[in-house]
This record gives sequence, C-alpha cells and structure tokens, in this order.
Amino acid sequence: MSFIAELWQPILLSAFLAFVISALAWTMLPHHKKEYTGLAGQDAVIDAIRKSNPAPGRYVFPCAEDPKERRSPEAMKRWAEGPSGMVTIMPKGPMGMGKMMVQQFVFFVVTSVFVAYLTSHTLAHGATYLTVFRVSGTAAILAYVFGTIPESIWFGRPWKSFGLGAIDGVLYGLVTAGSFGWLWPRG
Repeated sequence: MSFIAELWQPILLSAFLAFVISALAWTMLPHHKKEYTGLAGQDAVIDAIRKSNPAPGRYVFPCAEDPKERRSPEAMKRWAEGPSGMVTIMPKGPMGMGKMMVQQFVFFVVTSVFVAYLTSHTLAHGATYLTVFRVSGTAAILAYVFGTIPESIWFGRPWKSFGLGAIDGVLYGLVTAGSFGWLWPRG
C-alpha cells in the first residue's frame, strides 16, 4: 500500500480530470447528444411497464428462464417475431445526480489506484515522463474502454454507443497518463 502514499497526487489529479472530462462529455460536447432516443409510443410502453410494476433491475424480453423452454418452438417463434431487447428499470423518482456524481468520482479514484499499483510495480522512481505516460496510459485505457466491449457483444449495446464511450475512455486514459507522467517520483 506504500504506492498509494507515494502516488496519491496523480491518483487524485487523474480522477479529478477524468471526472471533469466526463462531465463535459455528457453536458457540453456533441458526441453523446443523439446516443439515446425515445421509443415511438413511449407513453403506452411506460403504462405497460407501470402496470407490471417491476422492481428496479435488468430485464430481458422475450424471456425463457428454463434452458429447455428457450429451445421450444414457442420461444423460437417469439424471438423470430420480435421485438427482443433488454430494459433497465431504475428506482422511481428523479435521478439522484449528486449520488451518481459521487459514485462516478469514486470509480475514477479506484481506477487510478489500480493504475498506480500497476505502474508502481512496473517502473522505478525516476522513470521518464514518456515511459510513465505509456504504461499508465495503457492501463487506464484498458480499464476505461475495453471492459465495456462485452456489453456490445452479448447484450445488444450498439457498437456506435461503444465507440462514443471509447472516445471518452481514451480521453480519461490520456489525462491519467499525463497526471502520472507529470507527478511520477523522480528521485
């Protein structure tokens, strides 16, 4: 845990900068503006969901929980006729932006702690800026970008959405790399 004492500055700086870029990406930059759209007839869809009163969670449709049922002609017909998809039901009420922002910052701090761990066990004190940038940036980009690929492979997240998130992740990785490169112990 001594790496945290040595690298607390780049950990916190990189988390703060990634948080700022995240906020800018979702509020001011144009690339996420058309990522989500409403359903046609959304009022009817909302009414149908409200009537079934699902608890917050992730749901799939059509759903066949028993593997034997998934291969039945009825299940195959439902899949063929469509639609199919996944829905995330959030708790009722307005989104708790304060709580979500704190969670996002904690995510950036935890990721930076892991980047610090890897980089501190890979490089010695006095490593050059570019060497630290390469190692910490690679680790950060792997963390911020590549962990979301299975969402597109298995769960229908549009590849365009992955690509837009990857742009953000690369930016988070670059500010992480710059923070670690700049504040790396020199002696």
